[in-house]
Amino acid sequence: MKVAVTTMAICVAALLSLGLVMLYSSGLYHKYGSDVSSRYLMKQLLWCAAGLVACVTATALDYRLLRRLAWPLLGVVVILLALVLKYGPIKGGATRWLELPGISFQPSELAKIALIIALAWYCERHQRQIHTWKRGILIPGVFIGLIVALIFKEPDVGTALLITFVSGLMLLIAGIRLKHFVPCVVAVAIAAGAFILHDPMRRGRIDSWLHVEETKLDKGSQAYQTMLALGSGGWTGIGLGNSRQKRGWVAEHQTDFILAIIGEELGLVATLGVVSGFVMIVICGIYIAAHARDTFGMLLAAGITFLIGSQAFINIGVVTSTLPNKGIALPFISYGGSSLLAMLGCIGLLFSVARQGRVTEIKPANPFASDELPAGQRT
Repeated sequence: MKVAVTTMAICVAALLSLGLVMLYSSGLYHKYGSDVSSRYLMKQLLWCAAGLVACVTATALDYRLLRRLAWPLLGVVVILLALVLKYGPIKGGATRWLELPGISFQPSELAKIALIIALAWYCERHQRQIHTWKRGILIPGVFIGLIVALIFKEPDVGTALLITFVSGLMLLIAGIRLKHFVPCVVAVAIAAGAFILHDPMRRGRIDSWLHVEETKLDKGSQAYQTMLALGSGGWTGIGLGNSRQKRGWVAEHQTDFILAIIGEELGLVATLGVVSGFVMIVICGIYIAAHARDTFGMLLAAGITFLIGSQAFINIGVVTSTLPNKGIALPFISYGGSSLLAMLGCIGLLFSVARQGRVTEIKPANPFASDELPAGQRT
């Protein structure tokens, strides 16, 4: 367990450090002046400090105390998501933020953690009946659907699908039957396909993803410029701070597409290092979940691991044009206080599960024991 925790801590620290360096670099040559990079870096440092406090606090606390907070926390999240829809400012055609004096945050980031905690508690509480349709699909589907619907309404389709995916994996691990799970997956896939077909913007994203060259001057410009950034970096990059694509060619290069700037300035070696870091985090998270003390800890660790891994996979897939364009931050690296705070809090919960994990007791061999059987038992 110590090796898993140490490896995860090293990977998270490395990704955080790289994110801060690249955030400063990506802010240079900004259209509003080079001092923007300093402001971005200072804000991210403040959120990083708050996230580290949350990580240390979560590590020190016994994760089993979250059983008592599962439903109150989920209730608070529902209220916050409803407040976002009513009072949140519209940015980029979406209402995703709550603004307080001097600070703004996305309640959907808290919703990810709250739903994982609630599902872990529910599946442990009803693990003997989780194989039934009512306990395995209907009841959890109600509160999962409520959270997903509120986030979908913002709209934030990517986060809604991410939460649905992670929740489904948790239920599958908890023991729901495949004959109940598969029809739900098919229904969600059909609903998502129908939504995309009837939404011109997202249908355009799919079309530009399939035909990047044909749409590189229009809807496919983001994906095309991102591929140029990754391709021009080569193996070792063109040098820290020397990116050309960040000078107005790649939009959202400090948040959703920061990996493209990493690939351009530091090359394929750094890009593969980022991918390897997330792979190691997922492996260590799975190990922690497998050695959790109880079912609640196992599902909590598994859900958090799937959340971090899936979010990283989607972001990397979008940047490399493996997946259609969708705005999801790269954990620990992208600019964004709410995401960074939530991800570091999740790491703290994983460390708490590991700290309380099962310890295999190995009894030392008796050096005075004889390999010979007593005379009465010899054959």
